[in-house]
Amino acid sequence: MSAWKAKRFWKEARAEDCEGGFTVRLDGRAVKTPAKAALVVPTRAMAEAIAAEWDAQAGEVKPDTMPVTRAANSAIDKIRAQRAEVVDLLAAYGGSDLLCYRAAGPEALAERQAAGWDPVLDWAAEALGARLVVTRGVMPVAQEAAVLDRLHGRVAGFGDFHLAGFHDLVAISGSLILALAVTEGRLGEAEAWDLSRIDETWQVEQWGEDEEAAAHEARRRAAFGEACRFYALCG
Repeated sequence: MSAWKAKRFWKEARAEDCEGGFTVRLDGRAVKTPAKAALVVPTRAMAEAIAAEWDAQAGEVKPDTMPVTRAANSAIDKIRAQRAEVVDLLAAYGGSDLLCYRAAGPEALAERQAAGWDPVLDWAAEALGARLVVTRGVMPVAQEAAVLDRLHGRVAGFGDFHLAGFHDLVAISGSLILALAVTEGRLGEAEAWDLSRIDETWQVEQWGEDEEAAAHEARRRAAFGEACRFYALCG
């Protein structure tokens, strides 16, 4: 996201109808994106969430406490301007999806991965027409071009705002299939997160938890939840 700073100057943030959707006004003044575009979002629920984030600011505006605002800004300023590139970037995860790469050992970890990931891959094959090839180890495995084309079409079908939320679901989990399963209602937020962290959970069980690594994981977990929430707010 573009860096931006401001001091609180308003008394009230309010979600309102506007041409093309909904916006947020600060004492009647329309909020703009960092690139100075009109902040017009697709649902009232999203506008109300953004208004609540602005109302919660005290003193200097802190963008890191405003995840819905930041994601909406991204949809307008970044995704809208380079949509094709974003679609290609996300669809490319299908060629190296986390769920397709299983541990060469120990066998107990490989079995845990299979138990968690195979049902999701089976769902993708049936619901999305995308049967991905699974391998053991880290050597790349080729996926069928027709399958990758279908997945690309799925990603291309998202609107700009949905794509902003979807981007983080994919990037944080490392899996296009897990992200699609969330958007299609096949997986809930908590289950998808746990499935994306099977390897990390295994390592913690074997060697214990590092405090710094745990803090990093907590931040990623929070960001994954924010992405799920933003996607839902798109309607």
